[in-house]
Amino acid sequence: MKNALLLHGLQGNPDNFWFAWLRTQLEAQGFAVAAPQLPNPDEPNLEIWTRFVLNNLSLDAETLIVGHSAGCPLALSLLNRIDAPVRRAVLVAGFIRLKEMEDDNVMLMKNPDWEKIRRNGREFFFFNSDNDPWGCNHHQGEALREKLGGTLIVQSGEGHFGSKIFDQPYDRFPLLKDICLLA
Repeated sequence: MKNALLLHGLQGNPDNFWFAWLRTQLEAQGFAVAAPQLPNPDEPNLEIWTRFVLNNLSLDAETLIVGHSAGCPLALSLLNRIDAPVRRAVLVAGFIRLKEMEDDNVMLMKNPDWEKIRRNGREFFFFNSDNDPWGCNHHQGEALREKLGGTLIVQSGEGHFGSKIFDQPYDRFPLLKDICLLA
């Protein structure tokens, strides 16, 4: 059975922005969708989030992972820790490391095995905008694509693909749905 895992970011929840809409779109296409509320979203910690997902959900060859913002390093961390590939990973406003992040930031992977992540992702898509207010821009998307291969989709003027602080509601994301539903 096809399944999807939707991972929100900092200060997020499973109903932020386009998450609820995407969940219904995927369910209508036969996906079993998990969109967990990650622990302590106001102060995210990659290790805690990774353990939470691995202890509560299973990932397999039919899993689609979609991460937004801080949900992207979580998706990568999961791929770094599992022992079998998932179907596809789609990272929206993803990043490797932002300028203001210290090397010991709790949302950065320590010693990622990029080759293992690439193998376990099988197929990657990256959505980044050219004007992301937090720096999760097309340069970060290109850095991810260089590490993992896949397809970078740069959208002009789309900000962070949803933001409360910058009043960007972004309640639907049709192109993301299309990428998720690729055969």
